[in-house]
Amino acid sequence: MRIAINAHLLAHTRSFRRAGVSHYIEQVLIHLAQIDHRNHYTIYTTRGLDQSALGLPANFVVKPSRLPTINPRIRIPWEQGIAPLLLRGKADLYHGCLNVAPLLSPVPTVITIHDLAFIRFPQTFRAYNRIYLDLATRLSARRADRILVVSEHTKREVVGLLGVPTERVVVTPNAARHHFRPPASTAIAQLRARHGLPEQFLLYVGTLEPRKNLTTLLEAFALVSARVPDVPLLIGGGKGWMYQPIFARLDQLNLRDRVKFVGYIDEEELPLWYAAATVFVFPSIYEGFGMPPLEAMACGTPVITSNTSSLPEVVGDAGLMVSPADQQALAEAIYRVLTDADLRADLRQRGLARARQFSWADTAARTLEAYQAVGGARR
Repeated sequence: MRIAINAHLLAHTRSFRRAGVSHYIEQVLIHLAQIDHRNHYTIYTTRGLDQSALGLPANFVVKPSRLPTINPRIRIPWEQGIAPLLLRGKADLYHGCLNVAPLLSPVPTVITIHDLAFIRFPQTFRAYNRIYLDLATRLSARRADRILVVSEHTKREVVGLLGVPTERVVVTPNAARHHFRPPASTAIAQLRARHGLPEQFLLYVGTLEPRKNLTTLLEAFALVSARVPDVPLLIGGGKGWMYQPIFARLDQLNLRDRVKFVGYIDEEELPLWYAAATVFVFPSIYEGFGMPPLEAMACGTPVITSNTSSLPEVVGDAGLMVSPADQQALAEAIYRVLTDADLRADLRQRGLARARQFSWADTAARTLEAYQAVGGARR
């Protein structure tokens, strides 16, 4: 079977764009290459990402675009105009890794839907991106032979909001990458010295955008800070969109001296930041999967997160969960973890065990099964 994969969102620069979908594509390709030596893959990538950059075996051929298709204004015409021409007579199946397949695809399609935030929270998206995502996702989902989703929560939303038959939706969960594990204590000490980190601090990691609920985190931290004044909050992540209210609320709460925005954290250093933190706090309103809490647990860090969307599915009983709208409950959860060493030790062990339940090898195996189901049905 000849399988074409749209990997244009696989980034090769060290920036916040390497989050999310880029890591998903990278890990699926790596683990598919380990288990599938029979099918032939054509991997379409953005400009500059060639065969040598990805290190895939001979049955995986990488075809970089001449255009910077990481830019949606260029990628969208490629998806809908150029891709159907490339597929004709050269592929048996197409996999779109972010919601969309060519509407005029000449071959069967598989798409991955990570979340439906653009439907649930349309106000948090730029109009151009939202309109295209909404229309193209609905049409692609109706026509796709299989839809891969990253959580049971996303499956329920795809079935409920897009009207897709449940038998066409396959759950293929994400996982923490291999370097997210408890690091050596010497490495953590070196990180503290390098960045001037205190012995205790709260950590958030994620893009600065409305649905990450950082204003509520600041309000909860203001309550905690009055009781534990020597523990700062460090916020890691690049500026996404509509982030100005975060900084306005920071000033209103007079927290400039106790909250530090550290910007994008290099992914190679990120496990050290997780491990150095006393507690990882992730009060997001909505997640298709919720990778940061899983990464933090894999590094042995106690986790506090929201009890909404997919987050309970990811964290299970290994973390503390509160309503993302309740800053008082969030503050109490933070205070408990900061002041109870036994609770921190218990959450650490539960988190490590929970993180081991997720595997990229399993994700790749489920993905390959979906390919084979579509290919077999068509044959």
